[in-house]
Amino acid sequence: MANIAEVMGRLTPEELDELHRLGPQGHLPRHLQDALDRAAGGPGSGRGYYVPTGNVSSTGGPLLVLRSDVSSWLFSSHRDDPDQLPQHP
Repeated sequence: MANIAEVMGRLTPEELDELHRLGPQGHLPRHLQDALDRAAGGPGSGRGYYVPTGNVSSTGGPLLVLRSDVSSWLFSSHRDDPDQLPQHP
């Protein structure tokens, strides 16, 4: 599994902003699951970065949130340290 900073650094600024708006335990909509998969290397690759809550949606699918260490990284102060987050080209 890739480094959390590397994967988060591959998300677009808009995707990162949306994750921040959802909060540390916000349920990830499908497009953000897809974004994490893309950032981690392709379809299904982001599954280690998000986990089921144990609850299901109204359609019966699992509700997913960021894994606790990913959430801690994203919502901690070191996220804004330029040495910790790769820059977009």
